[in-house]
Amino acid sequence: MLDIKIIRQDPDAVRAGAAKKRIPCDVDRILELDADWRAKSQAVDELRKEQNASSKAIGKALAGAAPEEREKLLAGQKEAKAELKAKQDELGLVRQELDGLMLLVPNLPSEEVPEGADDGDNVELSRWGEPRRFDFEARDHISLAQAQDWIDLEAGARMSGARNYLLKGDLTLLEGAVMRFALDLMVARDFTPLSVPTLVRNETMVGTGYFPGGEDQAYRCDERDDLCLVGTAEVPITALHQGQILEASQLPLRYVAMSSCYRREAGTYGKDTRGLYRVHQFQKVEQVVIDVADEAQSIEHHQAILANAQDVLQQLELPYRVVNVCGGDLGQPQVQKFDIETWMPSREGYGETHSASRFHDFQSRRLNMRYRDKDGKVRFCHTLNNTVAASTRMLIALLENHQAEDGRVFVPEPLRAYLGGRDYLGKALVQA
Repeated sequence: MLDIKIIRQDPDAVRAGAAKKRIPCDVDRILELDADWRAKSQAVDELRKEQNASSKAIGKALAGAAPEEREKLLAGQKEAKAELKAKQDELGLVRQELDGLMLLVPNLPSEEVPEGADDGDNVELSRWGEPRRFDFEARDHISLAQAQDWIDLEAGARMSGARNYLLKGDLTLLEGAVMRFALDLMVARDFTPLSVPTLVRNETMVGTGYFPGGEDQAYRCDERDDLCLVGTAEVPITALHQGQILEASQLPLRYVAMSSCYRREAGTYGKDTRGLYRVHQFQKVEQVVIDVADEAQSIEHHQAILANAQDVLQQLELPYRVVNVCGGDLGQPQVQKFDIETWMPSREGYGETHSASRFHDFQSRRLNMRYRDKDGKVRFCHTLNNTVAASTRMLIALLENHQAEDGRVFVPEPLRAYLGGRDYLGKALVQA
């Protein structure tokens, strides 16, 4: 949530930021409601003081008053209480509308965020590795996995509907190897490993900026439970310290978690229907940083978590590029986001595999997550997150980039310890 003081002091900057993100934002109505709420709050406070003073005076007067006078005094007290309640109800309605609109205000994008409407306008910053050029007819990841009997799409669809799958044999082991390698790498870099819930309350989705606005993408349980399946471990990790006041000496906090993730992929009908690129369930290792409210430190953390993900790809010998995400593709909570796109031969291009974001205090305000600085002042934390590895898209890149002509798949050195020391998976399908 954006600080209301920013909207009061520089409404034009908020309007410009919302326009850059292509997100509607009624700044005028927010300012109108804010002024109304402050005026009504003052009136309620004054009325409450008057009533408290009057109650004390009436209490003394009642002791020696005649019955008729007592009734008159009590009737006046009742009217005063009714008036206060009516004013408080009015104030509550204003607050309710104001809070609802405040949840829709996008965070201010960094000046470094490029202009643009969608991911086609993202700006490439760097590349690593050369896309592989095959001297044989390469298979896509589904053809290869089916030939090796590593995947059953029909069973997945039969049990759970479209965009679901079942991994088998060595592909199951490869998924586990990638996830464990990513987790171990982060633990070695002093990130605290967590095992987190993948069912969270709606208020946690609101607190991390996924609601309102992202309800169509989430799997929501029925009203009895008020729970949602998360699309990323970012949600429970970031909410870990919701409602707490941390000490500056505890920060930064660096967390990593491996979890199942669930996404409805609403609005993608007919898009990426073949294979594992856009599915409803997958595994992901996520990194989150919580620190003091310092712009320079947030930028340092942003570069560090981006580097962590790049190191994973480099050690797995997967070519990739980094892009600076444009305003129209940025989303409501982020100040800035860098996407990593990994080379996927079957797509004849790069596909998004990682998103590294910084939020300043946008999430922590919603979560009421604060810290006490060295001067004793209580402030809202800064938060950041990034993917370390998402299973299905990593499997696409590994199978397609590391396939051999005979149908086996080369295992990069860091994964071999998790796969019994093997340097190839699968059987030879053809004579190379």
